[in-house]
Amino acid sequence: MSTPNESSVPRRDFLRTALAAGALSSATGAAPEAIADGRTENRIVAENKREGALDWQLTRVRVDGDGFRSPWIEGFCSKQSVQAGEEIEVFVSTNPSRKYRLEIFRMGYYGGRGARLVKTIGPLEGTPQPTPQPAEKNLHECRWESSARFKIPGDWLSGVYLGRLTTVPDGAEAYWQSYVVFIVRDDRPAEVLFQCSDNTWQAYNSWPNKYSIYTHPKGVQGPWADVSFDRPYGREAQHQGVVNDPLTVGSGEFLPFEFPLAYWLEQHGYDVTYCSNSDMLSPDRGLKCKAFVSVGHDEYWDIRQFRSVEKMRDEGVNLLFLSGNAICWVTPYRDSSTGTPNRIIFRGGPYGAENEYAVGREKDHGPFPHRGPDEGLLMGARNVDPVNGGGDWIITKPDHWMFAGTDVKQGDRIPGLIGWEYHGEPAAIPGLEIVAAGTAWQGGVNPQQWTATLYPGPKGNFVFNAATIFWAQGLSTPPGHVLPWSHWSRPHGPDPRVQQITHNLLQRALA
Repeated sequence: MSTPNESSVPRRDFLRTALAAGALSSATGAAPEAIADGRTENRIVAENKREGALDWQLTRVRVDGDGFRSPWIEGFCSKQSVQAGEEIEVFVSTNPSRKYRLEIFRMGYYGGRGARLVKTIGPLEGTPQPTPQPAEKNLHECRWESSARFKIPGDWLSGVYLGRLTTVPDGAEAYWQSYVVFIVRDDRPAEVLFQCSDNTWQAYNSWPNKYSIYTHPKGVQGPWADVSFDRPYGREAQHQGVVNDPLTVGSGEFLPFEFPLAYWLEQHGYDVTYCSNSDMLSPDRGLKCKAFVSVGHDEYWDIRQFRSVEKMRDEGVNLLFLSGNAICWVTPYRDSSTGTPNRIIFRGGPYGAENEYAVGREKDHGPFPHRGPDEGLLMGARNVDPVNGGGDWIITKPDHWMFAGTDVKQGDRIPGLIGWEYHGEPAAIPGLEIVAAGTAWQGGVNPQQWTATLYPGPKGNFVFNAATIFWAQGLSTPPGHVLPWSHWSRPHGPDPRVQQITHNLLQRALA
């Protein structure tokens, strides 16, 4: 049933097709055709009418012998996110010294091209910048000289922006490339707030050489290591068992796990605005939106994020956890050595309150300075042990409104959509429904039960938990996208059922 070419179908035509297949339940709030036809053009629609770039991907990448970094050209940005009118700095190192240019692209749909060129800087003179020595708790914090500083123009729409770094060849020598990444945020009321999972990108980032939250000699799961946003992102941190795509170097985990959702939302004209994890320390941004989306691998949350999203739910914002292993570890922020807020994180302790699995993590990997609340009471389902594996997403409640127009039946499977980490153990919340459930396997061993849930919020809103990191893989295949895999299982790419389910959820949220 997979139809990869759906990504080229306009939202209106796709919804018309869905209606022809079966009328949507009145529980969705309104027929999607009426919603699509009745919408005024929003900024996302207008932005995606602009000409996309034919050349934004990395073409030539070179990583070092350990496979983590690209010392030939690498860099990072001074902030995770920035608003129009604010300045951002880019720090770049080239070894050996050579000229380079920086091209900045906004990521979106753009007629299927996936990005638009918004600024070119250079050629600039690049020089080697020092690899920091490990500080306390193995912290690697770069104190590099600034390579470029610029103000975000007022017409740059909220989004994820990739800066492509390219060395300028001298004669016949090869050129090399990598990315830097930052988010442009805004404060406008919007339909959908897309929270990038950049805390998790940084937690797994092994730059310069096996230095992440997971690599301290005292243990993989303890509170021992600090990591800084003041360093480049190396090759995608999960590449050794989940993604094999060196052409994402420097972009964190946005391209493999989050871009398929952003591409799809912008293709279908949803008014989406973007933020980083660090922008959610208060609920103010989210309270201006109708739906909040957690995407991909959203494992590391400051407790203030948890309380913000809890407040949003209680005030009527719809929550869509299109993610797996989300809200797993308490992740306090602290300032950088130069005083920049929210630039250093560590694993502060488990979420889960006094649930057995949280107590077990404390016993096995602590002591921890923090214990977070029960994430299941927010998400509907929890992190479990084992938390990784693969499997099919199996429908258990086909008559639910979220499946309208999909023609699914009890027990139908969406192949490979569960992985590589997931949620289970649904919480005892009044009205909670298990809409899909099944077994995840670690290559045929260590079975664990996962559950996708939906429960009603207090003001006519709802909370949906897809229970898988791979949900976005069922929505679109942007240019250059490489499907992930794990534990001898993988998703199959765009699936019309996943697409229609997501439309149904969003239409209900926005009605």
